[in-house]
Amino acid sequence: MPRIAYVNGRYLPHNRAGVHIEDRGFQFADGVYEVIAISEGNLVDIEPHLERLNRSLGELNIPWPVSRRAFGFILREVISRNRVSNGSVYLQITRGVAPRDFAYPKDLKPSIVIYARGTAKPSIETASNGHKIISQPDIRWKRCDIKTVSLLPAVMAKQIAADEGAIEAWLVNEEGMVTEGTSSNAWIVTAEGELVTRQTDNLILSGITRQTVMKLAKEAGVKCVERSFTLEEAKQAKEAFSTSSTALVKPAVEIDGVQIGDGKVGPIARKLIEHYLNYMDNPS
Repeated sequence: MPRIAYVNGRYLPHNRAGVHIEDRGFQFADGVYEVIAISEGNLVDIEPHLERLNRSLGELNIPWPVSRRAFGFILREVISRNRVSNGSVYLQITRGVAPRDFAYPKDLKPSIVIYARGTAKPSIETASNGHKIISQPDIRWKRCDIKTVSLLPAVMAKQIAADEGAIEAWLVNEEGMVTEGTSSNAWIVTAEGELVTRQTDNLILSGITRQTVMKLAKEAGVKCVERSFTLEEAKQAKEAFSTSSTALVKPAVEIDGVQIGDGKVGPIARKLIEHYLNYMDNPS
């Protein structure tokens, strides 16, 4: 079955979908995006994703191109037309098309691109594999709280990780603190069994999966603390994992060649994987 994408009011075959060469998203990375997980045909955490999208648009002074109600309909129509039961939907809104100039006209019509992609439904077994992580310097701008399409520093760090056989790169700032992964939030479990993830501010993205995992951890009786932690503390942790809408809860058993804990996926990560997969099928 051919894939279908939505571009500026039209549903088009995936291989014919495109934007204008002077779209500001293409030329200036002047736009925002979201990636939303799909489980059994349902959008996971759709409202928090749309709330974050609304905030990102507001921070860049880009208006909603359609109403939020219409936007939800389009998302579900794209999923339906592509017959995706499990996977993710990608959506991007840019400031729109204008003659190339750093300054932009105030009356631009935003551009929208939406497409869906199917993947195998995750299971506790497939999600519980341990992975390798490396560290890289965090050279991104100071507004990582906005989910913009300006991702080149993250792309370069992720490629270095891939070249070294790692699943993710955790970014480390000038103070030696882990901020987040290239496309995920970072977590550790201390020797005392405390679950730690960095507090949200302008230096990290407030992940939707991060928020859900925090809630699930609390419900499971796991103490969760929001604070900064160093790369060295991460290497000495009992457990480590990343979270994102596509990776879900991804355990790490090695950071920069240093074994984490006993080198196996730990009990807290396993518990949160189980709870999160159950949440995806039965969102509250």
